[in-house]
Amino acid sequence: MSVSGRYKIPERVVHQRLGDEMVLLNLETGYYFGLNPTGARLWELISEGRGLEDAGPVLMAEYDVDESVLSVDLENLVGELLSRGLIDRVAG
Repeated sequence: MSVSGRYKIPERVVHQRLGDEMVLLNLETGYYFGLNPTGARLWELISEGRGLEDAGPVLMAEYDVDESVLSVDLENLVGELLSRGLIDRVAG
């Protein structure tokens, strides 16, 4: 997978599962974001402390998705979450 790294959910962000989906809210900015089932599963993996290198194989095993498609989707989603202050990159 071309995306890599570890991320964490900052204290300024709260989340709530709604069925198969997840709703995120940045308490500092008021920005909210909805995740589909695959994005919600990624959120759970990030919250468990897993890096994207670990999350990719889990998502490929659980969802019928091609690795190249998943890699692009994860890169786009992580970029969006970072830009909105919904996740932070873990140094190191």
